[in-house]
Amino acid sequence: MSLKKTLTIAGSDTSGGAGIQADLKTFQEHGTYGMTALTTVVTMDPANHWHHNVHPLPIETLKAQIDTALSTGVDAVKTGMLGSVEIIETAAAAIDRSGTSNVVIDPVMVCKGEDEVLHPETVGAMQEHLLPRATVVTPNLFEAGQLAGNGPLRSIEDMKEAAHKIVELGAKSVVIKGGKQLNHDKAVDLFYDGQEFILLEAEKADTTYNHGAGCTFAAAVTANLANGLELKEAVSNAKEFVTSAIHHGWKLNEYVGPVMHGAHSRFDSVAVKTETL
Repeated sequence: MSLKKTLTIAGSDTSGGAGIQADLKTFQEHGTYGMTALTTVVTMDPANHWHHNVHPLPIETLKAQIDTALSTGVDAVKTGMLGSVEIIETAAAAIDRSGTSNVVIDPVMVCKGEDEVLHPETVGAMQEHLLPRATVVTPNLFEAGQLAGNGPLRSIEDMKEAAHKIVELGAKSVVIKGGKQLNHDKAVDLFYDGQEFILLEAEKADTTYNHGAGCTFAAAVTANLANGLELKEAVSNAKEFVTSAIHHGWKLNEYVGPVMHGAHSRFDSVAVKTETL
């Protein structure tokens, strides 16, 4: 028996809902063998309203992890929280060394529950080093606005303009996650591959238990690509997977509720509608 191998270069979420923890759970649900290269460890302070603290790992430790994973051969690479320009450059070099064309860039810029960009100087490094290597980039509304230089995105037309700019910067495709934050009656995401815009719609979940949704979506796309799905199908299936995970999110404590990574295989799937714009 042989499994496709998926590598995530990302941060560790000690609470277990996002980061490499979400990636590994999602990889497992998709039948791939997940490996990790940790960039940072994120902890939460229970004495200070779950405030996030970010603990970077030494760059040599990151490089040693990457060497370990790449020595086995990988079928897809995903990036998540990359906290410095040097780390972004290291991740870009790892992508090149991997030899895979299945590259998912999740441009994490803030922690859930926080509202400040972790490292503003990294946006330019992402544009220069990661977007040209990306099979697909998976920003949320805020991240897409930062990458495109557009500022806040408030409508589907805003999303289309930002998506066009991100592809112009070198990405093969982009999925901008509107989710429940967009002023729309559905939870919508927008896919663009330089040729066509596709709107992905699902019913909004009446829940705040969505911690890890972004990581989970990107990891699902990564696993789908590793398993040989075409790009549009990989994205659509990932939307179904994360929508189920959000609809079955649960309360971890008074501060956070993660998505349920195993919901898609345990409950009826939530329908996702696709529409070419």
